[in-house]
Amino acid sequence: MSVPRRDVVILGSTGSIGTQALELVRAHPDRFRVVGLTAGGSDPDAFGRQVQEFAPRFAELGEEASCAAAALECDVVLNGISGAVGLRPTMAALEAGNTLALANKESLIIGGLVVLSRAKPGQIVPVDSEHSALAQCLRAGRRDEVRRLVLTASGGPFRGRSRDELHDVTPQQALAHPTWAMGPLVTVNSATLVNKGLEVIEAHLLFDIPFERIDVVVHPTSVVHSMVEFHDGSTMAQASPPSMMLPIALGLGWPERLPDAAPGMDWSRPETWQFFPLDDEAFPAVRLARRAGEAGGTAPAVYNGANEVCVQAFLDGEIRFTDIVPTVERVLLRAAERDDVPSNLTDLTVDDVLEADAWARSEAGALR
Repeated sequence: MSVPRRDVVILGSTGSIGTQALELVRAHPDRFRVVGLTAGGSDPDAFGRQVQEFAPRFAELGEEASCAAAALECDVVLNGISGAVGLRPTMAALEAGNTLALANKESLIIGGLVVLSRAKPGQIVPVDSEHSALAQCLRAGRRDEVRRLVLTASGGPFRGRSRDELHDVTPQQALAHPTWAMGPLVTVNSATLVNKGLEVIEAHLLFDIPFERIDVVVHPTSVVHSMVEFHDGSTMAQASPPSMMLPIALGLGWPERLPDAAPGMDWSRPETWQFFPLDDEAFPAVRLARRAGEAGGTAPAVYNGANEVCVQAFLDGEIRFTDIVPTVERVLLRAAERDDVPSNLTDLTVDDVLEADAWARSEAGALR
C-alpha cells in the first residue's frame, strides 16, 4: 500500500531526538520531507549542515523561530526541544492544527490542562519510548477495559544502591546510563528517577488514567518499554531493543509503521526479562512527582523547573546528587504556601505556567 509522503517540521534538530529523526528522513525520502528546522543554537555548525542537506523552506535558531516553525503548514511537528522552553512551540503547533509528535514531555507536564485544552483528539502523538509503548499496547483494547498502566524504568546507573550510597556519586557516574544515550539533563533525571516521575504525570495526562492506576517497575535491560494490564487479567507489553528510532518513526508516521525503523528482537538468543519494585526510599522522585501531579495546576511546572536548576547545579559541582530531589520538594512546599497563583486551576494560562516555572527556578537557585 502506498503511503503519501509527509511534510515534517523538526524542533531541536541538533539534539539527540532531532538528529535521529533526520536519520529516518534520510533513509526514507519517499516517506518524509523536511519543511522546517529549528535549534537552540548550541551547535550552529551542525545546524548549518542540516539546513544545507535538507533544504527546508524555514530554518532558524531560537525559541521564537521554533514557535514560528511549529505553526507552518505541515503534516507533523516533532518537538524534540529539551526542557520547559518547549511549551510555547507545543502550543503553537496545536493551535495551528498540526499533528504534534511530542518528545518534549516537559511542555505537556507543566502545561497540563492548558495544553490539553488546545489539543484535538489524537493530535498529540507521544514520542517518549514508554508512552509510545503504552499507545501501541492500548490498541489491544478499549479504554474502559484498562486496569492499569505499567511504566518500566531501567533504574539508571545507581540501581540497587541505598540512599547513603548515593551521597558521594559524581556527575560523571550519573551521566553513565547503562542502556540509553541521551542529553545530560535527561540522563541525570534518569539517574534520580525524576524522569520517571515526569513520565507518570505525562501518562496521566495523555491517557486520562488516574494516578493510582499508574505503576512503575524497574526493568534493567530496557527491552520492555511499558505495559498495559486489562481488566480480564491480560497484560500487553511492547518490547524492542533500547532505541529511540522506533518511537520517533511512529511519532512521524502515526498510526502507520515505518518498515525497518529499528532493529527487532533476536529471538534466537536466550533472553531474561527481570522486573523489580521501585525503591521509594533511595529514589523518592516518583513519589514526589505523584504528589505534584495530583495537586495539578502549576505544581508540575514547579517540580520540573526546580529540578532543572538543581540538575545543572549538580553538574556544576555546586550540590550533591542526593540534594536534588529534597531541594525540589522544599520548593514545592513553598509553592503550596503562595497566595498569588490563580485559585481556579482550570483558568490557568501559558503565562501562569511560565511564571511558576520562573519562580521555581529562582527559589531552587536560592535554596541550593
